[in-house]
Amino acid sequence: MTDAPFEPVSDLLDLLDLREVEPVTVTVQPTQDDHPAELAPTAARVFVGSSQKQRYQRIFGGQLLAQGIIAAARTVTPADPNPAGGGRPIHSLHTAFLASGSDTADVHYVVEPLGDGRSFSTRRILAVQDGRLLATLTASFQDASPGLEHHDPMPTVPAPERLKDVAAALDGIPGPYAVVCILEGPIELRHVEGNLYAGPGPEQTPDQSVWLRSRRRLPDDPTIHAAFLAYSTDYSILEPVLRAHGVSWAEPRLRQASLDHAIWFHRAARADEWVLHAGHSPSASGGRGLGIGSLYAVDGRLVATVAQEGMLRLKG
Repeated sequence: MTDAPFEPVSDLLDLLDLREVEPVTVTVQPTQDDHPAELAPTAARVFVGSSQKQRYQRIFGGQLLAQGIIAAARTVTPADPNPAGGGRPIHSLHTAFLASGSDTADVHYVVEPLGDGRSFSTRRILAVQDGRLLATLTASFQDASPGLEHHDPMPTVPAPERLKDVAAALDGIPGPYAVVCILEGPIELRHVEGNLYAGPGPEQTPDQSVWLRSRRRLPDDPTIHAAFLAYSTDYSILEPVLRAHGVSWAEPRLRQASLDHAIWFHRAARADEWVLHAGHSPSASGGRGLGIGSLYAVDGRLVATVAQEGMLRLKG
């Protein structure tokens, strides 16, 4: 009997199939010279997710975003004791990354209900691995409701069918310069201005556009699509910073880490259909860079806005 071939979308769906465990007090090791903190309140629910194997052996930040969305949404369902919380889609997620995690160990998501009102439900999520606090997340969910409507227009860019995917764009490039986790990942990417994996872009500009989608069709669950979109935004959100300075991911002096990440979901969208991530970097200073992105469906609807600040340093 042979093992089934690896399929990246199925792998990510399996990682999002969190299991709930009995609530326990989670003790987190201190990062400074203080006492360990007990972070699981009595009302919290705890979910456990496996970690996605990475070539660089650290947890991908997008995994924490996606699993955090799933964990929080599990507490905002028709089965919730508070009937006001049933079936509300997520509308925002705010994350602070605190420590890097290992891709070989499970992550516990401690979900604390902060409030369930007439229209909104708010949750705090703590991502904990082996007693280390990896990230804190705050998720908000809202009932669908009518209101004022407007959004920025989608920029005019070539259609994804006219662009090479990353695998085709990197064909013939020596392996060390290709970001293998991108090639083997669940998200297909097509850069409008050319990717930054093997070398810098042809023009130094703080703007870029990337088409993205799941490599195959996903279940119809809107929470799964929100989780996949959040996961995918962590791939290229900081690339406008690199592009502005003529730097590529292959630069050996580059040191990068995500510091925080925010995403606002404006309108429903499918992550298995093309979404345009139009990115811009308004600032880089102090060893940090800020990336802001607008996500558009192919019909031009603005479906989400994302922002991330990251540590970006050139050593030596």
